Amino acid sequence: MSKGKDDPNNTIAADNRKARFNYHIGETFEAGIMLTGTEVKSLRGGKATIGESYAGEKNGEIFLVNAYIPEYLEANKFNHVPKRPRKLLLHRRQVDRLTAAIQREGMTLVPLKIYFNEKGRAKVEIALAKGKNVADKRETEKKRDWDREKSRLMREKG
Repeated sequence: MSKGKDDPNNTIAADNRKARFNYHIGETFEAGIMLTGTEVKSLRGGKATIGESYAGEKNGEIFLVNAYIPEYLEANKFNHVPKRPRKLLLHRRQVDRLTAAIQREGMTLVPLKIYFNEKGRAKVEIALAKGKNVADKRETEKKRDWDREKSRLMREKG
């Protein structure tokens, strides 16, 4: 049976759950990622982390920096470096737009998740984001607690 859109485990290799708490998320983009064979096999194992990673511009190209993809144990001497910068594959217009936003508006490119699409290709969802300050984080926490309490009350009522 082939994996499709309605696959329950939807092939997410890594997820950055703290990004929505630490940043105001703006526009999101889907980008391809240049990987070696052992990185793909390791990603399919689902042990990658992108919690501390970010994307940055270098020589007119966008790179994913500080993403940890563990070594593939069966690869032996042909393994990859776990935290190497990886090139993201975007259209030229998208690259120009993202670099302008990073430089002019002081925004950050944050990876939200790494996943495999329907064709089995590794993709990265990145977002233009602006960092939250402490008061914004507290407000997010209050809203989350209130929503949780509200759902409890609604369940008890009816």
